[in-house]
Amino acid sequence: MKGFTRRFPPLDILSPEEVSRLDEGLMRTLETTGVRMDHPRGRDILADAGCRVDISDNRVRVPEWLVRKSVALCPHSFPVRARDPGNDVVIGGDTLYFVSACGMQTVDPLTGEARPATRREAIDGIRVLDALDNLHIHMAFAPYFGWEGLAPVMGEPEMTAAKARYSSKVQKTGSTNGSEVFAIRMARALGCEVLGLVNPSPPLTWYAEAVDALLHYCEAGMPFHVSSGATMGLTGPASIIGATITNSAELMVGIVLAQLVNPGARVWVGNFVNAANMATGSIAFGSIANSLTQLAFNQLWRRYGVPTWSATPAYSSARRIDFQLGYEKGIAAILAAVAGSHAIHFHGGIHAELTWHPIQAVLDDDVAGIVGRAVEGAGASEDSLALDLIARVGPVPGHYLEEEHTAAFWRSLEYLPRAADRRSAHVWDAEGRKGAVDLARERMEHLLRTHEPVPLNAAQEAALDEILREARSFYAAKGLCPAP
Repeated sequence: MKGFTRRFPPLDILSPEEVSRLDEGLMRTLETTGVRMDHPRGRDILADAGCRVDISDNRVRVPEWLVRKSVALCPHSFPVRARDPGNDVVIGGDTLYFVSACGMQTVDPLTGEARPATRREAIDGIRVLDALDNLHIHMAFAPYFGWEGLAPVMGEPEMTAAKARYSSKVQKTGSTNGSEVFAIRMARALGCEVLGLVNPSPPLTWYAEAVDALLHYCEAGMPFHVSSGATMGLTGPASIIGATITNSAELMVGIVLAQLVNPGARVWVGNFVNAANMATGSIAFGSIANSLTQLAFNQLWRRYGVPTWSATPAYSSARRIDFQLGYEKGIAAILAAVAGSHAIHFHGGIHAELTWHPIQAVLDDDVAGIVGRAVEGAGASEDSLALDLIARVGPVPGHYLEEEHTAAFWRSLEYLPRAADRRSAHVWDAEGRKGAVDLARERMEHLLRTHEPVPLNAAQEAALDEILREARSFYAAKGLCPAP
């Protein structure tokens, strides 16, 4: 899948000296403060590689030379196989992809009233995402964390299977309650790969479940990304640079462990650091501080050559589809893109990770197209200079309307949004004075009527059913869901 190609250098907000200080601070934190790791095998692997391990508090301190060696083993870019080869992606380089957001519940897009999604609504959300041109990767837990009546522990396995059934695009998969084991099996049954999601916990902690997930992805040879999400002033320092250090330290331990287990492992890193509203203690989704942290994070990780993704553009502090939602998400998306993110978590998210809606996904697809067009730049080819044409047309009364050059270039001039109102005033009035949300709703309904995902064959359907049965039995044995 093409994605968008960035054709100009990423934006730097730090001087070379400041980036060096950030790098030095990260190395010092890893070597002197270290991280807590509640996983005996993980600690043993790191100890055998030269890390200092203190069993009294499960603290692991990683020497700089091992960090540098491990980073050097990470591929700067790598392919990921989708169910449909036409949807394969290559993470890294100059390519930008957009990833769906997720939400615990669906929401009335105009009033903000939230409620659990039905199974039908979850499937329809997946089908809309499959149809959108600028959505390249499905997020874990997306579009919803499950659906009405489903045991929460089965949310991730069921959504993984549903995305496999109703979309042929690459998907990320989570790792709560060992769900990655079932996701890996599903991918193998379908002849594709999943992008795993592994989450250390701020501040500076790797719980056993996260280490298990990392080891499972490494041992399966599946690509995965390590992502953490401190809240500045609560679970991370209140400063942008301090939060970038602790966040990066958490991720870097995952990089080291992955490269020790599987040298050359396809791994990338994600930033989901958010500021806090210190007056209330709530997370300030949509804050400009979140985007500035993303810019600093990207600039640091470009130094290491490890691909990055940004989660902050996916969510706003707004409760419904309105102006605040648009500007908070849009500003964050364009800043993440020009800062060199290789993927942006974006489509469909509304308030925090709490609500999601396909109408917002349709609107976000237009924003993604505009942002993608922006990073592709202007270019200065011989054809685009148009010097011979300018000389031939000359001053007034010359014009360019009938020139072949105009026909050839106008479509590439900008991205033409599908849900924005760009009609003349009299047409807008005659056609019911519809706004962007009205047009997005119409497009969503059109996609649900007309788009047919690439189907699974009978053997693949049966394999997913069997894996889901085993997942239900596994969790039922732990008392986490009813027996199948």
